[in-house]
Amino acid sequence: MSRLSTRATALITAFTAALVLGFAAPASAATFLTHTQATSQLSAAGISWTSSGGCSDRNVATCTSFEQVRQTTIDGIKTLRSASGCAITITGGTETGHSSGTYSHWNGYKLDIRPTTCIDNYITSTFTYVGYISGWGYQYRSGAGNLYTDEGNHWDILYYNCGGC
Repeated sequence: MSRLSTRATALITAFTAALVLGFAAPASAATFLTHTQATSQLSAAGISWTSSGGCSDRNVATCTSFEQVRQTTIDGIKTLRSASGCAITITGGTETGHSSGTYSHWNGYKLDIRPTTCIDNYITSTFTYVGYISGWGYQYRSGAGNLYTDEGNHWDILYYNCGGC
């Protein structure tokens, strides 16, 4: 009887595991977008972008590219737009010419946006002031942990996640 109980328990465990794994959502890996996919989502959310070079080539520093931007980064800027009610213009994406590192523009984690009175007031009154980062600017942390740095002529935003989307 003991052998039969052991075998039945093993079968029930295997069946339960197969059932759970069969219906469980797959682990989500980072989703990277093409420039066209990102701009389509940005347009739909009422977010504009500009390029000093009038281009979108990722390998040209004067372009503004969204090639290989993370979906969570696009979701984060859409969350900022929705929560703030402010007009947003992106001035920097995944193009070359930004600082390197794991959480970089190139790796799809960051966007630069044009400062406006509306967005400046929203960020500084809604998020927690972290301090002045020498050589960078004044930094604020959202409740979701994303970082907003006032670099003078633009906000540099690091999206670890979508910001509560």
